[in-house]
Amino acid sequence: MAATVHAVVAEKLHAHAQRLTPTRRDIVDVLSTATGPLTIPEILAHRTGLAQSSVYRNLAVLEEAGVVHRMMTHDEFARYELAEDLTGHHHHLVCMRCGRVDDLPASAALEQSVAAAAEEAARVAGFRAQHHRLDLLGICARCAPAPPGGSR
Repeated sequence: MAATVHAVVAEKLHAHAQRLTPTRRDIVDVLSTATGPLTIPEILAHRTGLAQSSVYRNLAVLEEAGVVHRMMTHDEFARYELAEDLTGHHHHLVCMRCGRVDDLPASAALEQSVAAAAEEAARVAGFRAQHHRLDLLGICARCAPAPPGGSR
């Protein structure tokens, strides 16, 4: 799979007059094995030898080329993940207390319902939607207070 991802990434970068450098390859590798979107400090923790300033610069290039998607949560850090055409369509669960972001694969029924609602809202507004993203905001299990009785 990594070879396929690297080939697609190289094509996307080439289309933006960029190339797949060793640092960009390392960033893509870290993001491809992550269980959810990562902050820059988390990317740096996963791969020793990467310079923080280089990661910032290269993430900007990867985002511009459509390789990486940046998402903002309530905390001060942006989080990064590979674009959906590299990973598959999914949604997110975002904890508003700790900032944790988990991927939420959607069932076919949920995806059809969300797509229909988005299409209708876009139609009413005279807007042509190209795709959708759904982030559910709340409190994760680690941050939620224990229910009465002490067990979850």
